[in-house]
Amino acid sequence: MKSIGALVFPGFETLDLFGPLEFFGWLPEEFSITTVGEKSGHVTCRSGQRIVVDRLLGDSTDYDLLLVPGGPGTPVEPVNEAINDWIRAVSGKAGIVMSVCTGSALLASTGVLDGRKATTNKMRFNWAIQFGPKVDWVGKARWVEDGKFFTSSGVSAGMDMSLAVISHILDQETARHVARCAEYSWTEDPASDPFAVQHGVS
Repeated sequence: MKSIGALVFPGFETLDLFGPLEFFGWLPEEFSITTVGEKSGHVTCRSGQRIVVDRLLGDSTDYDLLLVPGGPGTPVEPVNEAINDWIRAVSGKAGIVMSVCTGSALLASTGVLDGRKATTNKMRFNWAIQFGPKVDWVGKARWVEDGKFFTSSGVSAGMDMSLAVISHILDQETARHVARCAEYSWTEDPASDPFAVQHGVS
């Protein structure tokens, strides 16, 4: 059983979080999911729903996988040092670190992506990359794998990335089985990114 620490903050993008967690949740014998936030109680996502915070940043819990969503509330301006310190600490111990959409801007702002390849939301590409001047940003990519770091493009791309992570940890057939159960057409090619073309990102 591998533990997933899913960061939540006010204004996170709904599908950034729940898309990947839907797929990991199909494998309850393989993955356990914990939401982690700065404050106890509830956090409101971009679309207005509230989600319960299971654990706080200060709780001394390590996770096998880290999931960082993006969204309009991505805490990079202003900088949230408590979240940044937590990301650095958890990333150092986790076997897999994932971000969806502008969550990669948050990862990049902490320095954990320095010297690595990564991608982000193509609509917000130029905004996001300013937070990682030492990151090798990949313009045309549905998701990017570099060592233990998996970063995806915007919103729904996180679902394709999470299936790639399942394939990486378990096997491809298990990932395809999960996709079939969810009636989801998995884009298995990480370089398949029509939205980069639409937004003029190369």
